[in-house]
Amino acid sequence: MATKQRKLFVTGIGTDVGKTIASSILVEALQADYWKPIQAGDLDHSDSNKVKSQISNSKSQIFENSYKLNTPASPHYAAQLDGITIDINQIKEPKTTNHLVIEGAGGLLVPLNDTACIIDLIQKDYEVILVSRHYLGSINHSLLSLEALKSRNISCAGIIFSGDENPATESIILSKSGVKCIGRIENEPYFDANVIAYYADKFREALTNM
Repeated sequence: MATKQRKLFVTGIGTDVGKTIASSILVEALQADYWKPIQAGDLDHSDSNKVKSQISNSKSQIFENSYKLNTPASPHYAAQLDGITIDINQIKEPKTTNHLVIEGAGGLLVPLNDTACIIDLIQKDYEVILVSRHYLGSINHSLLSLEALKSRNISCAGIIFSGDENPATESIILSKSGVKCIGRIENEPYFDANVIAYYADKFREALTNM
């Protein structure tokens, strides 16, 4: 019996919360393909390159970005600096029969142009995973992100916590939202293929039962 294809959309409560590390773990755990529709800045060390270097299975395919922007800024502004406008109709999901991990840019309401935001890239068949990292204000940002999804009738399949454990923060986010925790990524001294594989093994059962 063929395994049903899954499409996981990884978003965060803000910038630099650990989406790319989480995406690498999900790709490795499911031996999934990876796609980041929009890369803004750091093109020589892009998130696609980071994921490729951090996974160790031979099945995963890394797909090209739909937009590669030169400036590390909000995509709408980075596109403006490049003299273009992002057209979400040109952001076409790559064809694959494998599982697919899709990584957003920044948070859900990061603008892509004058009308569309990252949240508008989420399709009906995507399972949304929210990455939350502890800092002062992260409870508010986590719950606001979940409310933004709810307002669009998009369910959140699970939360991944990134960084040092904070039981008070985690418990209130989970109890108020009712969303399942997939796991936590600790503040590791570095992330390489071995560390990613370790977390992939830890998260695999929760992902399978999600």
